[in-house]
This record gives sequence, structure tokens and C-alpha cells, in this order.
Amino acid sequence: MAKFEVIGTASIPGRGGELRLLQRNDEFSIRIAGKAGELMNTRLHGSEDALAELACERIAERPAVRVLIGGLGMGFTLAAALETLGEDAEVVVAELVPGVVEWNRGPLGTAAGHPLDDPRTRVSLGDVGELLRREPGGFDAIMLDVDNGPEGLTREENDWLYSPRGLAAAQEALRPGGVLAIWSAGQDPAFTERLRRVGLLVEEVTVRAHRPGKGAKHRIWLAS
Repeated sequence: MAKFEVIGTASIPGRGGELRLLQRNDEFSIRIAGKAGELMNTRLHGSEDALAELACERIAERPAVRVLIGGLGMGFTLAAALETLGEDAEVVVAELVPGVVEWNRGPLGTAAGHPLDDPRTRVSLGDVGELLRREPGGFDAIMLDVDNGPEGLTREENDWLYSPRGLAAAQEALRPGGVLAIWSAGQDPAFTERLRRVGLLVEEVTVRAHRPGKGAKHRIWLAS
């Protein structure tokens, strides 16, 4: 079997460290330099698809829907959101690492069907937390796929996003009846309670990393 080869590197703003894009034939992987394992892989995106589908299906019938995705990744959540929403929707993607956007505009884009080229897509470079604070009542749905979930992996600053203050900011950024969807690599009962303490109604859904029904079990919280 062919080996993965590094085809791109990108610095992580604010904290240092480096992301690496690797390719093996038509398979891509994103990893953190110096750490074992991978952050994401183009062959395992079932739960990223589900994050968008579960959130967007709840608000898709609204006119001129506006949604926010925190974390571009490999573009699969964005692609699934665009597939679910109407032609008058706007999908804002907040991505901290400029290199990740470049990869999605380049060699990585084919995997998800080049969703950045869709005219409904808007890219916001920077911290999704800052965007939440700037736009109260700005979104019908907010989907967060940052690090590996409530336990920050690439940036300690992401802990704020999952703190009571961060969750309150997300809640304030939602329009009436909106939905907050959060992806995680695993279960976190304490985080479920944290969502409830800030006044959100919470549903937990277990999804698989690979469809149909295969791969690791990931968790999605749907809060409204």
C-alpha cells in the first residue's frame, strides 16, 4: 500500500504548532505535527455530514436562512449544509487557519465537491468565538466542529467556546427558534449538563464516523 506524503503545512495562529495535509492516492489526512493520530480523513466524514444535516433540517424551511459553521475542516459539513438548504441560504464558515482554506480551494477541495465555490458560501478567517460575539441574533443555526469537541486539542483558547460564557454567546447569536449543534469525538456528560445550565434544551445523538453505520461512534449535541 502506498504511504501518505506531506503535501502541505499550515501554522496554527495564536498558539503555534503546525497542521499537515497528507495524501495517499485519492485519500487525504490532516494531522498535527508531532502528535500521533489524525484530526480528520476524507474517508471518514459521516459524522461531519450528520452535524449539518441534523441542524439544517430543523430550519431549512425558513426563508433566507443564515447559518454558521465553526471549523471548515475538509469541507464535508459545509457541503452537507449546502445540500440541505435552499438557494436563498447563506452559509458562513469561520476558519482560524488560513492554510486550511487554501487546501480546500486547492487539492483537498475535490473530496467534498468544492463547496467553497458555491455562491451561498462566505468564509470568515479568524476565531469563531469572536464572530459569535459580533453577531447577536445573526444565525438560524450554528454548527461547531472545533478541535475534538468540548476538550480542546489544538488551542487552549477553544476551551472558552465550550464554557458557560461561550455557550451563552452562541445562544445569543441564534435567532428565535434557532439550533446550536456541536460535534464531539466522544461522550461528555458534564458538557451536557453545562448546556442545560445555560438554559438550552438538549438532545444527544450518536453518529458513526463512516456510513452506513460503521466506524467510531461520535456524539452530536442539538441544543435550542
